[in-house]
Amino acid sequence: MNDPHYLFIHPLLTPDDSCAGYRCELLPETDAAPLLSQLVADPCWTQFPSTSLWLAPAQAVCEAESRLLPVFGAHPTAEQQTLLARLRQAGRRVALALQPEQPLPPAGEWDLLLMRCSHARTLPPLSLLGLSARSTLIASEVCSHADHDWAGKNAFTLSTCEYLLTRAANGNKADTVRTRLLRLLALIAEDASTGDLEAVFRQEPKLSYSLLRLVNSAAVAPRVPITSFGQAINLLGRRQLQRWLQLLIYADPDNGQRPNPLLLKAAARGHLLERLSRQLDLAAELEQPQDAAFMVGSFSLLDVLLNRPLPEILGQLPLAPAVRNALAEQQGPLGRLLAAIQYGEAGKLELAEKLFAELAISPADHLAAQLVTLHWIGGIQLSA
Repeated sequence: MNDPHYLFIHPLLTPDDSCAGYRCELLPETDAAPLLSQLVADPCWTQFPSTSLWLAPAQAVCEAESRLLPVFGAHPTAEQQTLLARLRQAGRRVALALQPEQPLPPAGEWDLLLMRCSHARTLPPLSLLGLSARSTLIASEVCSHADHDWAGKNAFTLSTCEYLLTRAANGNKADTVRTRLLRLLALIAEDASTGDLEAVFRQEPKLSYSLLRLVNSAAVAPRVPITSFGQAINLLGRRQLQRWLQLLIYADPDNGQRPNPLLLKAAARGHLLERLSRQLDLAAELEQPQDAAFMVGSFSLLDVLLNRPLPEILGQLPLAPAVRNALAEQQGPLGRLLAAIQYGEAGKLELAEKLFAELAISPADHLAAQLVTLHWIGGIQLSA
């Protein structure tokens, strides 16, 4: 029996950090037809904005689904060249993943061009500007905030989001808001009283503002606007509110009306771990295994946010041993699940697939959980 293969979906972000598309990634030898059929048949598929780009490898493209844009490599096979000609004749948009050794194609030959940021930065800005006049440019392997800023200023419409796992240049600046949030997280982990939590919010009004924007977002969609911390507890329930408080540390009170992309990444990890943890046997270790899984995912980026070693941060939080081991050592089922998700995000697909298979998480369950998660975080808007 052949080993199972998986489909990994990566968000594509605009220069202002909004999500405007997705790139599907698979191992080259994968028979992707069943996975792509599941993708387009999933109820979540039709709920994504019709303007969102969905890119898939050319060898896996579903010709019947026009929203899937095929990405061709540097050396297409004869079969792929036939497919390319057929798609162009049908008026379908096509994309090229440009390699550094390739010459730049003529302007307009491809509808979309994917280019590694390190390669793009060696090219004359006027060349990029000329290409962008007739092709949508997408930067890949965007590994720093400086790369992301550069891409946005040099004709790239979208970029991959590896840069979210690195600290911005001003990341070491003292932040009293997040210092208080660490105290708040400790209180939450200790199941503190509502009064103790409210006392922290009274010390820092920005926290209340960020929390109310978060819980009034489309991802929660309360029937009545939530205007106070007490009302949030009454309407959402303490367990649900606790999840939003775990994400609140990633919110930037001064960022206007759009969420910090790191908040969305932490929310996505938390939600995906929660969904996939249902396939694991965690009852012996944890009283509330899905809550613990969400916490592992959402806390897994605290070291990036606070620019401090994760074990040092975790030392300030009274966490269950299974949660602490998952975060600090990637031990236990939750730790291995977190590692699998991180491998998938980093493009280490073989390692990710190996761990998912060992955890008995099927490709179908993995894909369905990703779609539900991506649709859910798409509803997190921090409008006032």
